[in-house]
Amino acid sequence: MAVLSAVSLALAPVSTSYAQAAKRPASAAAPAGLSMASSPEAVGFDSQRLKKLDAYMAKVVADGRVAGMTTLLARHGKIVSYNTYGNKSLATGEPMSKDTIFRIYSMTKPITGVAMMILFEEGKWRLDDPVTKFVPEFKNLKVVKRIDGNGRMELEDMARPPTMREIMSHTAGFGYGLQDEHPVDKLFREKEVLGANGLKDMINRHVDIPLIYQPGTSWRYSSVVDIQGYIVEKITGQTLGQFFEQRIFRPLKMSDTAFYVPPAKASRLAAVYVGNRDTGKIEEAKALFGRDMPTYLTPPRLESGGGGLVSTTMDYARFAQMLANGGELDGVRILSPASVELMGTNVIPKNVLVSSNGTTAARFNEAVGFGLDFMVVNDPRAAGTLEGKGSMSWGGAAGTWFWVDPTNDLIFVGMIQRMGGTGGDDLGSMARTLTYQALVHPEK
Repeated sequence: MAVLSAVSLALAPVSTSYAQAAKRPASAAAPAGLSMASSPEAVGFDSQRLKKLDAYMAKVVADGRVAGMTTLLARHGKIVSYNTYGNKSLATGEPMSKDTIFRIYSMTKPITGVAMMILFEEGKWRLDDPVTKFVPEFKNLKVVKRIDGNGRMELEDMARPPTMREIMSHTAGFGYGLQDEHPVDKLFREKEVLGANGLKDMINRHVDIPLIYQPGTSWRYSSVVDIQGYIVEKITGQTLGQFFEQRIFRPLKMSDTAFYVPPAKASRLAAVYVGNRDTGKIEEAKALFGRDMPTYLTPPRLESGGGGLVSTTMDYARFAQMLANGGELDGVRILSPASVELMGTNVIPKNVLVSSNGTTAARFNEAVGFGLDFMVVNDPRAAGTLEGKGSMSWGGAAGTWFWVDPTNDLIFVGMIQRMGGTGGDDLGSMARTLTYQALVHPEK
C-alpha cells in the first residue's frame, strides 16, 4: 500500500449504502450466518471469471512471495470461495489449513471498535466527550508546535483535549512508533509504549510524550486504539480480553480468536516471515521493532486493542459477516444497524489535510475516508476501485486484510504471514479487482 498523500478528506456519510442493502429483494436478504453457496452463480458470480482470483493467489504463493495463504469470499452470507494455498511453515512443510491461526495485528482494531460501540450503545460514552473524562492522566499533554533544524521540538499547551470521536478516527494527535522519522515516534520507541506492562502502564508511558498536532487538525495512524482498549477496561472493570470473550467472541462463536494461542492449539499457529533484501527470498521473522518476535504462545503482558489478537480465517469472517448483517449473526445481535452505519461513516473533516500517517496505509483522498476504526470508501469509482459504496476495511502488519461491502452484501478475508509487504502488487487491491470483475450479476 502506498504512503498517504497530502490530500483532503470529505465529510461524506455512507448511509446510502445501508439503505440500498435494506432495499434488496427478500430473496437476496442476508441470511443469519455463513453457509456454502450452491454455486457462485447463485449469488451473482461467474465461475470462470472467479477462477482468476484463485489463480492469482496461487501464483503469489508459487512465486515465493508468501509461504501460504487462506482466502474466504462470501455474499449474502453464502461462501462463494474458501481456499488454502502453500504452507503454514516452510521449515516443517506443513500445508496451510482452514483452521490455521494467524497473527492479525491491526485487524484487531475493528474488533476493539465494536467493543467501544457496544459501550456506546449502553450510554457509557459519547463521541464528543473529552478523552480526559476516562483518562484524566492526559489532562496536561503538550503538543508539538514546531521542530527546529536540529530536530528539537518546541511545545505548546493543548487547545483542548482530544475527543472520543478523534481517538476513534486517528485524529487525536498521538504518535505510534511504527516509524521513527518524527521525534514523537522516536519517543514511543524509546519508552516502549507498546511493550508496557498492562494497559494502565501503557497510558502512563503516554503522559510525557507530546501530541504531534493539535487534536482534530490532522490524521495520523496512532496508538489511539490501544487507548480505546484501556477505556474499555476502565468503563467495564474487566480486562480487554475478558470483555472481548464475553461480548464478542463467545456470542459470535469465534472460538480461535484471543490474545494468545493455548498449548493445545500451538501447532496450528502459522510461522511469520519477512523478505530478505539481499536474496529476495522470505525467511522467518525473528524480531519486531528491535525486540524478539513475540511467540503468541503465552498470555501477553499487554492486551493490545490496536494489534494483539490471533484469529482464523473463519473466525474473522464471522466477525465481518456480523457487520455485513448490520450487527447480527446467527440470531445473536452485537450492535444495532445504526451503530454499524455510524462506524462506516467518514468522520474526517474536509479541511483536515493528511500528510503522513506514521506508517504505510491506503492512499486517502476525497473518495476514501476513515470512520470509527475502519477505512471507508465514500465514492468507489472515483477511488478507482470496483467495490461498493460504504465498504469498510483494514489490514494487519503481517499482510492480512479484509473488507465488508454493505452495498453488495459481500465480505472478503485474506490471511498471510509476511511482514513489510509481499514484494509485489498489494494483495488486498488485487483481491478487490479480481472479486468484483467476477460479480457480473450484482442484482442477484
